[in-house]
Amino acid sequence: MSKKILLLTGDAAEVLEIYYPYFRVLEEGYDAVIASPTKKVLRTVVHDFVEDWETYTEKPAHQLPSHIAFADVDPSEYTGLIIPGGRAPEYIRGSEDVPRILRHFIEADKPIGAICHGAQVFAALKDSRVFEGRTMTAYNACRLDVESLGATYTTDTLHVDGKLVSGHAWPDLPGFMREFLKLLA
Repeated sequence: MSKKILLLTGDAAEVLEIYYPYFRVLEEGYDAVIASPTKKVLRTVVHDFVEDWETYTEKPAHQLPSHIAFADVDPSEYTGLIIPGGRAPEYIRGSEDVPRILRHFIEADKPIGAICHGAQVFAALKDSRVFEGRTMTAYNACRLDVESLGATYTTDTLHVDGKLVSGHAWPDLPGFMREFLKLLA
């Protein structure tokens, strides 16, 4: 079996939600492959909370090179898929290659992890009802996105539904990665 994990992201990924999973899968002996719309140096962002703000703030963070463009991804080469949050999901879901990649992981019943806004990427599967009857979590602002997939949204900060691991936000990364790595074992 392949020892490669695909991380599907783009510019404005939340820095912790890309770096933490990237280094954790490397630490476990997997090849971590970062895919983006085009192979390039990505600009990540820091999302944080400030007193008296009703939403989070965003600031520039580290740069991170991607390894492969979406068009060049052969999903059959990968054991699992991680979708970090941030603002990247809102625009990468429009890539013509994303549905092909997602369908492979879903149909092959391979582990998929989506954290924070990562669940927005599933909207690329237009008119697909693959999430009906499933439960997942995401950042609370993404509740409507999850429900529009036909899934049930849970306010739990971590949820596992079959081979799908979902997490609320970056503070939940330890449990998120623990559960994702269990599914790979």
